Amino acid sequence: MNEFDIIIAGSGIAGLFCAINLGREKNILVITKDALNQSDSFLAQGGICVQRDDEDFESFVNDTLKAGHYENNIKAVETMVGMSREIISDLLKIGVNFDRDGDGFSYTKEGAHSRARILHFKDTTGEEINGKLIKKAREYENITILEKSRVIDILEKNNTCYGVAARINDEKTENYYANVTVLATGGIGGLFTRSTNYPHLTGDAIAIALDRNVKVKNINYIQFHPTSLYTEKPGRAFLISESVRGEGAILINKAGERFVDELLPRDVVTSKIYQQMDKDNMPYVRLCIAGHVKTNIKERFPAIYKKCLDEGYDITKQCVPVVPAQHYFMGGIESDLNGRTSMRALYAVGETSCNGVHGKNRLASNSLLESLVFSKRAAADIMKNWEVKPHPIFSVKNYPSNDAIGEADKNMIINEIRRQDDINAI
Repeated sequence: MNEFDIIIAGSGIAGLFCAINLGREKNILVITKDALNQSDSFLAQGGICVQRDDEDFESFVNDTLKAGHYENNIKAVETMVGMSREIISDLLKIGVNFDRDGDGFSYTKEGAHSRARILHFKDTTGEEINGKLIKKAREYENITILEKSRVIDILEKNNTCYGVAARINDEKTENYYANVTVLATGGIGGLFTRSTNYPHLTGDAIAIALDRNVKVKNINYIQFHPTSLYTEKPGRAFLISESVRGEGAILINKAGERFVDELLPRDVVTSKIYQQMDKDNMPYVRLCIAGHVKTNIKERFPAIYKKCLDEGYDITKQCVPVVPAQHYFMGGIESDLNGRTSMRALYAVGETSCNGVHGKNRLASNSLLESLVFSKRAAADIMKNWEVKPHPIFSVKNYPSNDAIGEADKNMIINEIRRQDDINAI
């Protein structure tokens, strides 16, 4: 039977946290495009922000607004910050580990933060959180997980969603029906020639929304991370976490001179790097960690240390070449603070959604927090307003191949972005 209470498209922290918070009574289907752990949530290095104490609320809110150029939805920001400690408590209950400093947590500081408020697990925070959520979701007998399957359309009539059409292993198309559908398919990094995202994350839900007249918002708000490891090899760009600069690393030009305050907002640092690359006539600048980061580099940043070593750079002894890369999508499917979209029975959470919390530029390490806060709120809203609705029967369409769908979707999103803003890097 292809009938479920709730369908969730996406297996990052937004999709899985939503599923877990829906409890054990509803029959839930999670559909994910690749393997369960192949989400950008899994790649997150730096950490997750949390309001340190009562006095930190206003400061945290203001830092987020300033980084977002004050184009944020302030109610969304206040909601996210206000729920941050609750979210950390939830993560601890399911076994998520964070680095400790004595009897308390170890906090780090990143760009545009006025104080250290970022919890972390070495430099693999996303893997730690997403891995524990995967483990928990597998314990729920009411959650069915369908891997290597792509949601290619929603089943819609009279602006109401009744489920999804999905391509299974690029072989057959099936219709899956549900009372509620949640889109959590992640970002749009696969549209770019250089991105820190997995290449299969190509904004599938955005393309569906554009095609089905579901409202989208700020689709041209795209963030470039200042520091990815420079290489001439093809493939996903390797991120060097902002927490490295938060711990003291500096950026230098061709002459070995520091040229920017490394803890300015990401868009500002990225712009300064591009300007310096032009001045130097070089395809990169250099990031110097050794002699500037006071903590044990190998212990604090083991994944970054290993990757750089594999590429021929020992970050405990030498500087490494870095260049900006597309990293995050602040726009997405327009949603309210409970994840509701402009279509009835259709929700959107995580990077594929946009409630305005990030404004025009995301503050470092707010991505994991935002996904968890609003996916939990979406789950609560779904349960509070639950209703069973009979669905019409949709014929199973003969969709083109995954490659053809993907190419058409990419072109649709790129054209819409360019219509709103010229993004030359696509």
